[in-house]
Amino acid sequence: MEILKQAREAGTKVDLNALIDAIPYAKFIGMEVDQKGTEITTVLRFDHKIIGNPVLPALHGGVIGSFLETTAILQLAYETGGEVLPKPIDLTIDYLRSGKPQDTFARARITKHGRRVANVHVEAWQDEHTKAIAAAHGHFLLKPPEET
Repeated sequence: MEILKQAREAGTKVDLNALIDAIPYAKFIGMEVDQKGTEITTVLRFDHKIIGNPVLPALHGGVIGSFLETTAILQLAYETGGEVLPKPIDLTIDYLRSGKPQDTFARARITKHGRRVANVHVEAWQDEHTKAIAAAHGHFLLKPPEET
């Protein structure tokens, strides 16, 4: 991505909100980044289009899953400073509570960072940080294997 390349060449951290704007699905579901220092919190702004069960009402599970995955990718892009976005190898999502029709927040923590692969844990919450509505654990490819 050009945004990542420009940040690396300038020797700065990537502008995560500009990166969100460059990812059509993240922009469509209403993701934003709230960054204070090195702590990154992603925000999924509520919109009726992301409701999956109108009877409850509850957020769509696929939207929550993609929100968690994108949060992990943004955290890795910010911390690694690479020129390509990390690619998911696998992602396990635990849906813990129904997502209410309100703003949702998430934070990712890199649990292991290797040369080519990183492990990330992500939690999403709404009212209280201690009451997660969903959590994910994933492995991501940081850079493609070098050709021999």
